Amino acid sequence: MKTRFVLWFEEIGRGDVNLVGGKCASLGELSRKTGVPTLPGFAITADAYSHFLEKARLRDFIRKSLEGLDTHNLRDLARRGKAIRRRISAAAIPPEIDGEIKRAYQRLGARLGIANPYVAVRSSATAEDLPGASFAGQQETYLNVEGEADLINKVKLCIASLFTDRSISYRVDKGFDHLKVKLSVGVQKMGRSDIGSAGVMFTIDPDSGFDKVVVINGSYGLGEYLVQGKIIPDEFMVFKPTMKLLERILGKKRIKLVRGGRGNIEERVSPEDQAEFCLTDEQVVELARHAVSIEKHYKSPMDIEWVLDGESGKMYIVQARPETVYSQKKKNIIKDYVLKEEGKLLLAGTAIGRKIGVGRVNVIKSTRHINRFKVGEVLVTDMTDPDWEPIMKMASAIITNKGSKTSHAAIVSRELGVPCIVGTLNATDVLKNGQELTVDCSTGQGRIFRGFMKFEVLEKDVSRIPRTRTRVMINTGEPNKAFSLARLPVDGVGLAREEFIISSYVGEHPLHLLNTGQGGRYIDALARGIGKIAAAFYPRPVIVRLSDFKSDEYANLKGGREFEPEEANPMIGWRGASRYTDKVFYLAFELECRALKRVREKMGLKNIIVMVPFCRTPEEGRDVLKMMSRFGLTRKAGWRFYVMAEIPSNIILAEEYARIFDGFSIGSNDLTQLTLGLDRNSQRLQYLFDERHPAVKKSISMLIEKAHKNRPPRPVGICGEAPSNYPDFTEFLVKEGIDAISVEPDMALKTILLVNRVEKRLRK
Repeated sequence: MKTRFVLWFEEIGRGDVNLVGGKCASLGELSRKTGVPTLPGFAITADAYSHFLEKARLRDFIRKSLEGLDTHNLRDLARRGKAIRRRISAAAIPPEIDGEIKRAYQRLGARLGIANPYVAVRSSATAEDLPGASFAGQQETYLNVEGEADLINKVKLCIASLFTDRSISYRVDKGFDHLKVKLSVGVQKMGRSDIGSAGVMFTIDPDSGFDKVVVINGSYGLGEYLVQGKIIPDEFMVFKPTMKLLERILGKKRIKLVRGGRGNIEERVSPEDQAEFCLTDEQVVELARHAVSIEKHYKSPMDIEWVLDGESGKMYIVQARPETVYSQKKKNIIKDYVLKEEGKLLLAGTAIGRKIGVGRVNVIKSTRHINRFKVGEVLVTDMTDPDWEPIMKMASAIITNKGSKTSHAAIVSRELGVPCIVGTLNATDVLKNGQELTVDCSTGQGRIFRGFMKFEVLEKDVSRIPRTRTRVMINTGEPNKAFSLARLPVDGVGLAREEFIISSYVGEHPLHLLNTGQGGRYIDALARGIGKIAAAFYPRPVIVRLSDFKSDEYANLKGGREFEPEEANPMIGWRGASRYTDKVFYLAFELECRALKRVREKMGLKNIIVMVPFCRTPEEGRDVLKMMSRFGLTRKAGWRFYVMAEIPSNIILAEEYARIFDGFSIGSNDLTQLTLGLDRNSQRLQYLFDERHPAVKKSISMLIEKAHKNRPPRPVGICGEAPSNYPDFTEFLVKEGIDAISVEPDMALKTILLVNRVEKRLRK
């Protein structure tokens, strides 16, 4: 059978990796079997690569050049790699290969009706895009290549790029034989993303491994600037079960790379375009559907590149590879990195991964100086590209000025398992060589602290956790941690606090925002935060407590002092339900309701339950429900409403509250302070504060009994700190027949095991 040096994408599939490499095999598979839109093209085969090496007598030269190589000796690595690349570039491509490539290029032009079509020339190694080894960015890609001569030249450069320093080093790390890895080259019609947009997407959250979302990053122009970290892209998140847009964050797209007269050139993005997203909501959902189709076909989480052609307005998939980090991890093992100290915060940025690292700073601004880097140091630089990889694997942590979650530094650090913070803007100026740092990505926020701080790594195996009759849930208010927490084998969220979202995402008083015409920002932030928590645990219930700031806490928000009274005891002052129907504050409450409505109706998340805090009287409860109905939150529309049981009146009049609300959640802290008549913030009275006091326990028993006697029975949960602090209190709750216990996340597994033991004893 005649050896073929060129194969069209429609002739190949993922079974042809040994012949056309991972990238081209995937393009063929996409073209033939997934139904997603792709651009036409062909692959120059690995047989052509082998034939070229033989004819040019390069194989023995490469073997001898790499004998005895120590990849940690960066100067020697650079010297050997350069010699190989120079030899490949100087060699002539055999005429039989040259002719076949040119004929294929002419045929592609004929199909497109263009004499010399612009094409993308992409390296496709036979050992790339494999589980556990993505080889991301290891070999070169050339965009907007035009004409036969330029095409042949770029093909040779792609072959030479198989022996860049970073590629040689990466193969050594992954255990691949240099001469057994072959190179194919893909030649594909260019999509006009230079007058449209381009980007990447993952079929899981790339930082937590949460598998129910598609995360899409995009920017104007060619995709190179996004990967290189020169811009901060727009980010979109689509929830797979509902195919609704969960989140969108506007990036900073000041520049773009576009097709020029000769090669590609940089252009500035107009202020008007910077203020707009590079994709419409409809285009985002279209991309997400393509991503889900590809993932379903491959039966694996995927890392996908896309372009929006500005001429046709059509979307195309230009690459798809298996995701190589979370898809390889043990699903049942959860590792939590926990910082044990507080320190001086120096800088912040975007966290990559959820780890913590410590080390001494080494600021390196150019790859010319990477030989100065030592194992265990913190790499601080402007941004990285594949040439930095030989030292990235040696770092205890990585910090860059530029970049985003899909930039090179982010992709490689995830695969290496190195904590990384990108987009700090000025790390190379602020941080100094030799400085001791702690790099903390554990909370979903990238924080850089002075000094070496203590931390621990908690490893949990959730595969052997028993199921319990009593639902065990968690308390949380941090959307950035929700996707990681969702792996816990719990029954949902018993308390999702709005206060953290308001403080962290907004930081301004809602009435101040309304007065300055920014009410929409408040709605967006609340909806985004609540939506991420609800999506993380979907379809498990998420009980969202309406805002419960005290007046002094509201006053501390920007613009808050204008609207808040000075109260002698804010703990029992203007808070909770009394605010929602107030003649002025109800305008702020409307924003909350609109945010909740958006989560249910626009995001499709129907697993949220609204909880009313600090409801002093049944009449107040009815008034709050009437107010919510004015804003579209009604039982007829599918909403359910709980009330916090934290005031003695909630217990005494439990039968009446049960006719108004669909369930109860005990706030043990407030119930204790109001039952015992003490300020829980008073240091002098702390010795009296105990949720296990007989008066408090009797109140809880009464509530459970009354709620369960209602027809229909009303569920009762508890979301205070007591179950986390006192195992004997948890045992009491289970014996009394409580329906749900919600604890802090770090206590969830212990609580499940304790509840299981108590339930077993009660069954005997």
